Amino acid sequence: FTTHTPVPAGHDAFPESMIRQYMGHYPDRLGITWEQFINLGKTNPNDPNEKFSMSFLACNLSQEVNGVSWLHGEVSKDILGGMWPGYFKDELHIGYVTNGVHFFTWCAANLQRLYAKYFPEGFSLPDYSIPAWQKVHEIPDSELWAERLVLKNKLIAHVKKRVSDPAHFRFDSPVQLIRIHESLKPDVLTIGFARRFATYKRAHLLFTNLDRLDAIVNNPERPVQFLFAGKAHPNDKPGQDLIKRIVEVAAMPRFAGKVIFLQNYDMELARRMVQGVDIWLNTPTRPLEASGTSGEKAVMNGTMHFSVLDGWWVEGYHEGGGWKLPMERTFEDQNFQNELDAELIYTTIENDIVPKYYNRSTDNVPHEWVEAIKVCLADIAPNFTTNRMLTDYQERFYGKLYERNTHMRADDFRMAREIAAWKRKVSNAWDKVRIVSAQRIDMGKEAILIGHSYNVEVVVDIDGLKADDIGVEMIMADQIDDGNNVKVVAKRELKLERQEGSLAFYRIASTPDTTGSFDIAIRVFPKNAKLPHRMDFALVKWA
Repeated sequence: FTTHTPVPAGHDAFPESMIRQYMGHYPDRLGITWEQFINLGKTNPNDPNEKFSMSFLACNLSQEVNGVSWLHGEVSKDILGGMWPGYFKDELHIGYVTNGVHFFTWCAANLQRLYAKYFPEGFSLPDYSIPAWQKVHEIPDSELWAERLVLKNKLIAHVKKRVSDPAHFRFDSPVQLIRIHESLKPDVLTIGFARRFATYKRAHLLFTNLDRLDAIVNNPERPVQFLFAGKAHPNDKPGQDLIKRIVEVAAMPRFAGKVIFLQNYDMELARRMVQGVDIWLNTPTRPLEASGTSGEKAVMNGTMHFSVLDGWWVEGYHEGGGWKLPMERTFEDQNFQNELDAELIYTTIENDIVPKYYNRSTDNVPHEWVEAIKVCLADIAPNFTTNRMLTDYQERFYGKLYERNTHMRADDFRMAREIAAWKRKVSNAWDKVRIVSAQRIDMGKEAILIGHSYNVEVVVDIDGLKADDIGVEMIMADQIDDGNNVKVVAKRELKLERQEGSLAFYRIASTPDTTGSFDIAIRVFPKNAKLPHRMDFALVKWA
C-alpha cells in the first residue's frame, strides 16, 4: 500500500452505517463475520463510533506500506502508527520510495539532445547511470545557457499567445493585456508557481507584503516576473479564494504584466512552465507536501528549485543548486510562520537569486548562474526519475513480495495455512499469557556501569502455548517525557533458559555501552519466523 498524502482529506473514512448499507453482503462472500470485516478499517476494534478508514483497511490488507518520500514515510508513521499500539514510531515497518518523473516526457527535446551529446549513458536504458550526469560540467556555459534561452523564449511566446486568446484568458481591461505583452520579456528573471491550489500549498505567501513585492518586480535594473497557474477542486472554496486573490493582485497597476495568472492550466502549459522559467517556487506548509513532483520535472530541465524543505526537496536539496526554506517550524502559530516564510522568500530573491542571475560577463552569459544549473543537473535531477523510483520499488518491496508470494503459494498454500493456524492458536491463548516477573538477578541498587554485564531474567506464564511461540525482549529508550515521542535506542532479545510447567524462563546478559538516562521495559510478543514482520501480528504484553 502506497500512501500518497498526509493531508486528512486524502484518507477517506466512513460511518459504519454507510459501510453496512453498501457492503453488508461482503462478509458472507468472504466467509468472515461482520465484526471481522468492519474491524479491518479501525484501530479500536468493535468501537461503533469509530469510522471505517480506507487507509487502515489498506494497511491491514497489505504486507508492505510506504510513503512517497523519506519525510512522508516518517509522517505516515505518525498518521498510521495507531494501528500498532504495542510498537513505537521508529520500529514500524512503514518505508518509503521517493517519487520520480518520466525523463523523456518532461525533459525538453533540445536539452535531451544536448545531454545525449555529452553523456548519453545517463539515461539510456537499461544501463541508466546516475554518476554519468556529472559530465554536465563538461558542457560549455554558453552552449547550456543558449539552450535554456530557447526554452524561455518559447515559454514567453506561448504565454503571450495564450493571454491573447479569449478562450484561455479573461482580463479586466485591454490595458492589462497590453501591459502583459509589453512587460513580459525573456531577459527578465522569471519565477514560476503552478500546481493544484490547495490551501496547504500557500500560493498566497508571495503576497504577504505587497510593497516589498512591488520593489522586487519593479526594480528598474534587475526586475523579476512571476507566472502563476493552477486549478482548485470545484468543492474547495478556500483554494478558489487563493486564485481569486492572485488574479486581483495581477490586475493591480503596479503588478500588471509583472505578476500573471494563467488560466485553464493543463499539461501543455505545465510542460512549458517547468521547462522555461528560471526558478520553480514551492511553498507548502510543513510537513504536508508528500512528495511534489512538479519540482522534479523542473530540475531535469535546468530550472532551479526554491522550496520549503518538505517532500522530495528534503532529499533533493544540494547547496549551490537551488534554494531552501528551513524544514523546522519556528512558530506554532501558522500565521506567524507564514509571515516569516514570506520574509525569507523576499530576502532570498533580493540578496541571492537576483544578483546571481543578473551578474553577467562580457559575453552576456551568467556564468555563476549556469554553474548553479550544472550543480542542479548533476547532483539533483538524475536522482528523481521514474527509472530510479521503479528500481527502488523493485529492490525494497516488489522483489521480496514476489519471493514471499512464491513461498506462500507452494504446496497448495501450505505456508499460508500454517501461519493462519498458528495465529488462531496464539490469539485464543493470548489472554492467558502473563508476565510473572522481570528482574535483574545479580545486583543490588548500585549504579549501572558501562562495560559491566548484568543478568536480566523474565518469567512468563505461557499456559496453552509453546515456549518458542513467545519472544521476549528488553527495550531501551531515551528517557520518555512525552509518551507520543519515544526514541528507541536499543532492543535485545532474551533467550529461553528453561521451562517449568507453564512457566518459561528467559534471560539475557546485558552490557551497557552508552551513557545517559534511559527508560527500560520488557516486551513479550508472538514469535514466528514465517511472519514477514512484527506488524503482521502485533499482539504485545509489557512489563
